Amino acid sequence: MTSNTLRILIIGAHPDDPEFGAGGVAALYSRQGHQVKMVALTNGEAGHHEVWGEPLAQRRREESAAAGACLGAEYLVLDNRDETLLPTLEVRYQVITIMREFRPDLVMTHRPYDYHPDHRYTSQVVQDSLIPVILRGVLPDVPALPANPVVVHTWDRFQKPRPFTPDVVVSIDDVVEKKVDALHCHVSQMYESTPYYRQLKVPEDPGEWRSWLREYLDDRLSTPANLYRDRLIELYGEEKGGQIKYAEAFEACEYGTPLSDDNLRRLFPFFGAQ
Repeated sequence: MTSNTLRILIIGAHPDDPEFGAGGVAALYSRQGHQVKMVALTNGEAGHHEVWGEPLAQRRREESAAAGACLGAEYLVLDNRDETLLPTLEVRYQVITIMREFRPDLVMTHRPYDYHPDHRYTSQVVQDSLIPVILRGVLPDVPALPANPVVVHTWDRFQKPRPFTPDVVVSIDDVVEKKVDALHCHVSQMYESTPYYRQLKVPEDPGEWRSWLREYLDDRLSTPANLYRDRLIELYGEEKGGQIKYAEAFEACEYGTPLSDDNLRRLFPFFGAQ
């Protein structure tokens, strides 16, 4: 690594949440030689209709490791129980320790407005960590950060109590297939539990699964670019911004170091000269 190497920390509630929110930019950062760490705060042990507990948690850990390898990222799955996450002091200390040891320039996580309590509490615990992570008297055995990282929230569709407001929108056209490849690694989720709960028909032939998933995900992958076209044009210029098909969007969190005009293009080095 060099002094220009960025350290990007992506924190989700469950295995596959980091990929859904920021798998494309994870691939872009890795391709440029930056360091990416993906973290799931729970082990995903409860999300299946036929298997649960430690056997499912072990599958989810293995799937996550494979997904991280697809994206060039380290992937850590904590052993907090799925569907029971709370923003406790214990979980806050876990997040503080991860942040201090990894020393990120940029942290990405859920918004606090979400349908899933594990997502909401993941967001809250990350935000709750942003004062003590720099205080030397908190967990003094782990060196404190000299300053807060910039923190951004990943895109979601929820409108109440406040809709998502994009501060950064990144084209993932060049790496969209890597994002799908990473999600394809989550067999227990993409081809078993999600189709069961959403009553989707998955092809019987596993050789057809990946193409089915690509088609199923296309709307979700393309929606941010269609919603936030104006911001893409501001960042990429009118010609390129108008042609982008797939994107990931991020909203700045006010509790970390502010995302500014000065640091945006350093932390998101994807737009080229304007």
